[in-house]
Amino acid sequence: MFLDFFGLREQPFGMTPDPAYLYAGKTHSDAHASLLLGIDDNRGFLALIAPPGMGKTTLLYRLMEELRENTRTVLVSQTQCNSHELIEYILQELGVDTKGLGLVPMHGKLNEILFEELLEGRRFVLIVDEAQNLDESVLETVRMLSNFETHNTKLLQIILSGQPPLAAKLAQPRLSQLRQRVAVLCHLEPFTLEETALYIWHRLKVAGCSDEHLFDTASIRLIARHSKGIPRIINNLCYTSLLLAHAREERKVTAEIVQEAIGRLDMESLVHPPLPVADFVDNEVSPVARVPAALAPAAPVDAAPVRVAPAPASQVPAAAAPIVKASEAHSTPNQAAGNKDRRPQSYLTYDAGKKVSPPKWPVRSAVITVILLSGTLLLSILGRSESRHGITPGIFNHSYNALGALIHADRSGGTASSYDAAPRDTDNGQVITVVAGPQQTLRDLSLRYVGHFDDVLSSKIVSLNPDLTDPNHLVAGQLIRIPLPPGAMKKVNDTSDSTTASQPETSGNFFTRFTALLRERK
Repeated sequence: MFLDFFGLREQPFGMTPDPAYLYAGKTHSDAHASLLLGIDDNRGFLALIAPPGMGKTTLLYRLMEELRENTRTVLVSQTQCNSHELIEYILQELGVDTKGLGLVPMHGKLNEILFEELLEGRRFVLIVDEAQNLDESVLETVRMLSNFETHNTKLLQIILSGQPPLAAKLAQPRLSQLRQRVAVLCHLEPFTLEETALYIWHRLKVAGCSDEHLFDTASIRLIARHSKGIPRIINNLCYTSLLLAHAREERKVTAEIVQEAIGRLDMESLVHPPLPVADFVDNEVSPVARVPAALAPAAPVDAAPVRVAPAPASQVPAAAAPIVKASEAHSTPNQAAGNKDRRPQSYLTYDAGKKVSPPKWPVRSAVITVILLSGTLLLSILGRSESRHGITPGIFNHSYNALGALIHADRSGGTASSYDAAPRDTDNGQVITVVAGPQQTLRDLSLRYVGHFDDVLSSKIVSLNPDLTDPNHLVAGQLIRIPLPPGAMKKVNDTSDSTTASQPETSGNFFTRFTALLRERK
């Protein structure tokens, strides 16, 4: 601990609201005097409003300490409560057992205590800290407490202390009755540069320090500028600066030490940390943290320049490690003569001696697009002539299947010639190969070509198609072999016992009919 190092009896920059450390700045002195006069004059309602960290609670503790002889005070800081809980807190601070008591009996008990204090010649002051958290209904209950009075005096005086949202609540029209009862309204403002210096010295002196220049002028200016005169932030900066000075065995707190303390207390840098800079050494990437702006040497804050002495290497933080300069990372061969092992970050570069092959998919896509457009035109021509020339509708299905097979073959890297729609005889019957259309399932194909679908047929199809992974989700253009009963279909060159209408169309038959159709149209 640094107390002995700096000759201190106790911690000068603690976070508890110790009234002994209250520094009477201008607005703090005005607020303190106004509250005392308001209580002496029995004004009823008083309010103290200031931003967080301004020392409101410390000022209230000093006020309670000064009123101790002839005033009974109760401080309520638990304000996230309802009306019943608020009265309970007050009575518990007075030593009253509230177990099983309703709101009306508790009001009666409080009224009795107030009269007892009046008969003993003592005032009663209720202080509600953090009053901005009270709901409007609870604030209305607080207003009703001020009705405890006689014909010539108030039995209870109330101080509402809180942050600026309390003023916004009191300004609402719904709380106009409470606002009208506030006879004294005080506020606190941040310290000036001079008040910041006096505040720091006051706390050091109370803690037993005899060195008035423990914090030099430049460090005090930097603390005042960064804290914006808020006492709580001043305490944090001074405490951290003393810790750093003790670690460096420095008897004085300088601007450099304060700047490092600011960097250590910078919460925003943790929310948005800076991106690391990569240091490439021996072909291995080692992250080096970028130095935060808060850790940079402090700018001169006094008329005279502040000289920053370099800290020992063992005490330099990891964030202050050296950074690889951009000129070194992208140096020319001559510049990198003494730095052969260092390699810059690799980027995508052009190598004139390396041949770059264009991808094959644009060519294939263009070919497939041309085939699709040509097929669509041919099918539209045939479609208009189908009813007039009596062409079998099955020819269109067959041409669509052949086109799908071509697309599937291009995707899979094979060729369309492997597709054969003609039925193939086996020992157990015939097998026909068909092309799955978009969103078709194995059931759809079976019903179309076989007329039924069951587990037995599904097993046969799966055995004939080893590459079939999901019968319920076929890929458009996928070739599927389907078993048929013996003699169910005839090949094109087999003219026995079959009509032309029942025969599947082959590519040769298709182009023969297409050529004949074009001649007829001429």
